[in-house]
Amino acid sequence: MLRKRNLLLLALALLPVKKLLAQEQPLFRKADAPVEQRVNDLLHTLTLKEKISLLGFNSPAVERLQIPAYNWWNEALHGVARGGEATVFPQAIGLSATFNAPLAKMVAGSIATEARAKYNIATAAGRHVQYMGLNFWTPNINIFRDPRWGRGQETYGEDPYLTATMAGAFVNGLQGDEPGKLKTAACAKHFAVHSGPEADRHSFNAIVDEKDLRETYLYAFRKLVDNHVESIMCAYNRVNSQPCCTGNTLLQDILRHEWKFRGQVVTDCWALDDIWLRHKAIPTREEVAAAAVKAGVNLDCANILQADVLKAMDKGWLKPTDVDSALIASLRTQMKLGLFDAKELSPYSRYGADSVNNDWHTTLALQAARESMVLLKNDGVLPLNKDKYASMLVAGSNSASLEALMGNYHGVSGNMVTFAAGLAKAAGPGMALQYDQGCDFTDTLHFGGVWASENCDVTVAVIGLTPLLEGEEGDAFLSSSGGDKNTLSLPRSQVLFMQKLRAAHKKPIIAVVTAGSAVDVAAIEPYADAVIMAWYPGEQGGTALADIIFGKYSPAGRLPVTFYHTLQDLPDYKDYSMKNRTYRYFTGKAAYPFGFGLSYTSFDYAWKQAPANTYKLNDTIRMTVNVSNTGKFDGDEVLQAYVTYPNMERMPLKELKAFKRVSVKQGNTTAVTLEIPVTELQKWDLQQHAWKLYKGTYGIHIGASSADFKLSHKMTVK
Repeated sequence: MLRKRNLLLLALALLPVKKLLAQEQPLFRKADAPVEQRVNDLLHTLTLKEKISLLGFNSPAVERLQIPAYNWWNEALHGVARGGEATVFPQAIGLSATFNAPLAKMVAGSIATEARAKYNIATAAGRHVQYMGLNFWTPNINIFRDPRWGRGQETYGEDPYLTATMAGAFVNGLQGDEPGKLKTAACAKHFAVHSGPEADRHSFNAIVDEKDLRETYLYAFRKLVDNHVESIMCAYNRVNSQPCCTGNTLLQDILRHEWKFRGQVVTDCWALDDIWLRHKAIPTREEVAAAAVKAGVNLDCANILQADVLKAMDKGWLKPTDVDSALIASLRTQMKLGLFDAKELSPYSRYGADSVNNDWHTTLALQAARESMVLLKNDGVLPLNKDKYASMLVAGSNSASLEALMGNYHGVSGNMVTFAAGLAKAAGPGMALQYDQGCDFTDTLHFGGVWASENCDVTVAVIGLTPLLEGEEGDAFLSSSGGDKNTLSLPRSQVLFMQKLRAAHKKPIIAVVTAGSAVDVAAIEPYADAVIMAWYPGEQGGTALADIIFGKYSPAGRLPVTFYHTLQDLPDYKDYSMKNRTYRYFTGKAAYPFGFGLSYTSFDYAWKQAPANTYKLNDTIRMTVNVSNTGKFDGDEVLQAYVTYPNMERMPLKELKAFKRVSVKQGNTTAVTLEIPVTELQKWDLQQHAWKLYKGTYGIHIGASSADFKLSHKMTVK
């Protein structure tokens, strides 16, 4: 009894100590306190020197506050990139070809899970290095306006609505669904009007009028800002002579004031150096630092702000309050990520090695790869019946290529399945399958595998491009034009290889094309019985291709870009006007139209509920379509709703405004409802400098591509 009494007295005596310890914990570390209060507390705790040190991507530790170093630079375009083991999903252009926004969210959610696991492992080992943080400089939502752009593979294609929808879902997956918290932080880039030429990106001045700017180049950015993307990256180039990272039109007038963006603005890497060194728009580093801070830049992916803000202050160009304004958004992001909380309070603290590249993520990568592939031609040879083919040759420059699977900005996985390996596994030990590279990218005199093709029942030729031929300046080191393409042509060696295969025999030849952009398929199409566009499909590309070729899965991918016959059909590459660009304005005949993709089965459409006949600004256009699978296979169909406008100057020829991917079993019918807010029909009025709903007759068209309308309905907008 005496012992219990002493213990009670001891506990009571310790209460003030516990209370004192709780009081000693700074407000910025109290996870249950409001975020803004925590941010303000930390902001007023830091010294001016410490604040300035945190304005760069490689932020040093603040030892006296026990804040570790943090490197903001991380990438996750289609999986955690450049940071070791991670699941490699299809490149962004391929993910967009799925036309499946819920899938994009699932993929991004899995990427965020792996990021948290890798962050936990790294920080537990005391590592605070690049590519191991929780801030991702993705997605790339620039409009893929011209197929020459090497980095177009990173985008979601040429259409603003498709880009906004797919990227918006991706952002939701990365950032998570917990209110006020971030699983990881996404960043929409490159703000703005940035899509080549790659070789000139550090000095280029994109000239564009306000109508194209608003309707095409800024559309997806506005949607992602409304969708609470955490960060925006300003681009290297100038827009209408204003550098993107110091210009008030983009960063202040539109982003901050009009759109009310409160998140972080980060520069593209060394973009501030471009302003004084290459654009020569501002003469000195110190003046660039001052201009960037005043324009609303929060974080520098380089070191000008860290090195020169204090110098700008000494010259009277900046005040301490300007530094506070610059830093506050980054601190807010870190608070929402939980970087100042006790680790045990994080809902993601238990993620470890078993959360990286596990079976579930591999299965999801396979699903995404299968859904991304687009069947461009099929004379009936596909799907192959394994029972009818005793032998197969897998050949072509990309048939065993890891580069052709991974795309750019990729991670590394031990589960990479090349096209040759995937087909061999699916064919099984009972088929005599051979592999021969057959050709490379340059040699037009020497070829292999032709004799083997003659002696096999079927040949799969995997050709096309890789990120060594198209991509970012410097990375695509085999590109002859700074990462861009100067032609739609496939390598001449590959075309000759296809010709030699066809000349050798009349047995089935299946061509598989890898690329991150439109290419001239017509050059090889006559020599193939079937053509599949595989993009850069990620680690499960080989398995996905085998599933399609052997009929385990019916293809339903759709082109997120127009395939043109020739570059001669397009304006000059440096012309940023949308006239005669993309399916929305292109007046010629496409080789393959936007939204195109074949299937192993067939579908019929019928109105279950057609749109109404008249609408006003605040209405929503609702329609329901019965989709019937009338073919011989279960399969997916991608319903696409396009709008045609009244006959007025500079209206798009047609425009995607809703889509949905649905699975329909053979012989079944599924009702699919699509909705389009009438506000989505507004266009930019150059005289009023505002959005305007034009009155008149509109068309709603439901189809399987931008050139294949199954149902149409006219309506009046009043």
